[in-house]
Amino acid sequence: MTGTHVGCDTSQCGACVVEIDGKSVKSCTILAVQVEGSKVTTIEGLAPSADKLHPMQEAFRDNHALQCGFCTPGMVMSAIDMVKRNNYQLDEATVRRELEGNLCRCTGYHNIVKAILAAAPAMKSAGV
Repeated sequence: MTGTHVGCDTSQCGACVVEIDGKSVKSCTILAVQVEGSKVTTIEGLAPSADKLHPMQEAFRDNHALQCGFCTPGMVMSAIDMVKRNNYQLDEATVRRELEGNLCRCTGYHNIVKAILAAAPAMKSAGV
C-alpha cells in the first residue's frame, strides 16, 4: 500500500494518518506491535467497492481539494474522524482549527475545508 505517506517522522505533518479501531492516528507515532489485534484502515480501505468512493473521497474530488496529493490521504483520514467526532455538524472555523495537525505544502486549505464541509452531510446520509 502506498497511500499513507511518511512526511516528517515527528507527528507534525499528518501525512501518515490512518484509522485504528475507528479513530484517526498519526501512524508514525505507533509501533506495529501496538496495533496487534486492532482494526487498521488506510486510505486504500475506505472505498466501499472498486467503483464507489467514500463520501469524503468524493468530496475531495468534487471540490478540487487534491492538488499534488501528498497530504490528501492523511487529510481524508483526519477529516472522516473529525466529521464523526463532531456529530456530522461542522463549521468552517472548526474544520480549520482541527486541521492544524495536517500540513498541505501546496496551501490548498480553502478547497480542503470546502470538501470536508460538503462531505459531512453526505457521510451522515450514507451512514458512514
